[in-house]
Amino acid sequence: MRIYRSLAEVPADFGPSALTIGNFDGVHRGHRRILRRLVALAKERGWKPSVLTFDPHPTRVVAPERTPTLLTSPLRRAESMREEGVEQVLILPFVPEVARLTPEEFVREIVVGRLGARAALVGANFRFGHRHAGDFHTLKELGRKYGYQTEIVDPVTCRGRTVSSSAIRELLGAGRVSLAARFLERPYTIDGAVTGGRGVGSKHTVPTLNLATDAEVIPASGVYATRTSDLDDGRQWNSITNIGYRPTFGESGERTIETFLLDPLEGESPRRIRVAFLHRLREERKFDNAEALKARILADVRVVRNYFRRRGDL
Repeated sequence: MRIYRSLAEVPADFGPSALTIGNFDGVHRGHRRILRRLVALAKERGWKPSVLTFDPHPTRVVAPERTPTLLTSPLRRAESMREEGVEQVLILPFVPEVARLTPEEFVREIVVGRLGARAALVGANFRFGHRHAGDFHTLKELGRKYGYQTEIVDPVTCRGRTVSSSAIRELLGAGRVSLAARFLERPYTIDGAVTGGRGVGSKHTVPTLNLATDAEVIPASGVYATRTSDLDDGRQWNSITNIGYRPTFGESGERTIETFLLDPLEGESPRRIRVAFLHRLREERKFDNAEALKARILADVRVVRNYFRRRGDL
C-alpha cells in the first residue's frame, strides 16, 4: 500500500482510481462493506482502489466543540484498509483552505483533478464541501459533469443497531467490548509503551505490564480478558487487564491500564504492546486489603483461563 500525507506527495499516476471518501474512524463493519465493494469494482474495471481520508478530523477545524474522541489514528486506519485490499490512501491535512472549498471545487480540484477518480463510493450519511453543503446527490450530479460514476453503500446493522463510530465509542464507554468487537469485526485494541509502575503489583498482588498510551478512547474501568501482543517481535500472550484507579490502595486521579500475562514470558520484557479487549469480567472495586485483592485477581485469572479454554486458545 502507498500512503500519501499531502496533495504535494500525490503522483501523477494516482489514477485512474475507484475512490471512497470519509473519516473511517475505527474502520468498522460499515466501512468495510464500502471498502470491499470499492475493491471489487476497482478489480472489475482495472482501476486502483483508493481512499481519501482526513487528519485532523474535520470537526476539529470547523466545529472544535463537537470533535469526537477517535478510535484509531490515521495510520491504524490505513493498516485496516490494507487488509481489505486498498492500494492507495491519501491522508489529506484538513486545513481551513480545504474546509472552504465548495462541493464542486472539492470534486474538480481534488477528487478528479488530483486523484483521477472514475468512481466515487460513499456511505448514506456522506457530506462534503464548505458547511457540508454537498451530499450523495450533489456528488452524483457532479459525477455526470466530471465523468465518474457514483455509488451509495447502505449502512450495516448489528443486533438491531446501525453500526457507526459513535455507537462503538458508546459501547466501549460502557465496557461492552464484546459487542464493540462485533461492530468492528475485530477486538478493540490499544497500543502503547510499557512503563514502570509504582511496584504495587509486584509487592502486594501480581506483577503486571503497565501501559502508557495515546489512545483517545479507553474502555470503561473494569477487568477484561485480553490478548496482548509485542509490537516489536510479534509475540502474543493470553492476558487479563485491569483499567482503573487502584481504589484498594487509596489512589485516584490518573487511570491506569495494567496487564497480567497468563502465558510464560520468555525472553525480554516487551517494550511496546498492543492490548486487544475481548470480554469484560467485572467492574473495578475496592477491597479491604491487598490480600483480598490478590485472591480476587487469582479467581479472575481462573475465569479468564476458562474463557480462553472455551475459545480453544489454551
